Amino acid sequence: MNMNNVIVVSTHPDDEMFGVGGTLLKHAENNDSITWVIITSIFEDQGFSKERIASREQEIEKVANGIGIENVVKLGFPTMSLDSSSLKELIPLVADVFQKYKPNIVYTLNRSDVHSDHRITFDAIFSCTKSFRFPFIKKVLMYECVSETEFAPALSENVFIPNYFVDISKYIEKKIELASVYESEMGEHPFPRSNENLKALATFRGATAGVEYAEAFHLLKYIDK
Repeated sequence: MNMNNVIVVSTHPDDEMFGVGGTLLKHAENNDSITWVIITSIFEDQGFSKERIASREQEIEKVANGIGIENVVKLGFPTMSLDSSSLKELIPLVADVFQKYKPNIVYTLNRSDVHSDHRITFDAIFSCTKSFRFPFIKKVLMYECVSETEFAPALSENVFIPNYFVDISKYIEKKIELASVYESEMGEHPFPRSNENLKALATFRGATAGVEYAEAFHLLKYIDK
């Protein structure tokens, strides 16, 4: 089996575990090379304490080690502040990362998530998937992020269409364990980011795919060559 070069993009640390954590664990077990691109960071001038900034860095390190991620790239944009003007700076940085790590598989956030940071991230990432500039990219998938994808406006143009499923039955408990590293992001059911809801979504997606637990993606591009 050929090794894959995988890039997973998070706007905020935690997106990756909620949306694609089980699939990343599967990639790691298959000895694929994983690069994690984190678009935003938190800073003191935004009101975050030194302690919170330090604990966030520890969370990132623990999740990266828990999955088996080779490279963590932090682009350092202030959280909750991305807008269309950010694209001018963000797109060249993403392009440089793609040229350096040459992924053949890219996982990105859903284009219509309710969080505006997620939507700007998607625009930047997809701008860097043109086959004539990035010929190594063979597969581009959007992942769903609980509390962001399902709360987007219920408009036809915003629909997340699950058409690609990954069996994560072997990895569901580890996914939930690593998602729980982000303690401040998790809550009790019916809070969307709860252990119960993560497992419920994986159960529902698994039932669609005929497996016990699955993660679902919207496949945007697949080049077979």
